[in-house]
Amino acid sequence: MQEVKSLIQEYVKVHGKARNNLLPLLQEIVQHENYLSEDALLEVAESLEIPSSEVYGTASFYTYLDTVPRGKYIIRLCRNISCMMQSQAEVLSTISLLLKIKVGETTTDRKFTLLQANCLGWCHKSPAMMINNEVFTELTPQKAVQIIKEYKEK
Repeated sequence: MQEVKSLIQEYVKVHGKARNNLLPLLQEIVQHENYLSEDALLEVAESLEIPSSEVYGTASFYTYLDTVPRGKYIIRLCRNISCMMQSQAEVLSTISLLLKIKVGETTTDRKFTLLQANCLGWCHKSPAMMINNEVFTELTPQKAVQIIKEYKEK
């Protein structure tokens, strides 16, 4: 927690306590920690001098701001209609079986978290998924397995 506290203090020192710094600060913490702990949210509220309910409300509203611990690699599989029409369900089932987790779960070694996203913006090359910030398109179950295996080796 000390690292997060230092990160927050440094951010506030550089950018100030203005309310419009809340979202970028939360994003910075997620980038560093992979999620927003309750302690981090309280520290942000105190540092920016805004109610903790407002900080939590912002954190819980945005899909990419996780308030529960996640794996090192967060897999987000698109679930829009374009991806659904291109066998997204098969890709999801294959990933789930390979990692032995369901959507919303994290592997016991904390390496992978499997989530779904409403749209990744790659409808023209569906189905699509992101692992952290890297996008993969035109997935097949076999292609997804190969990608996951490469991440397992990292």
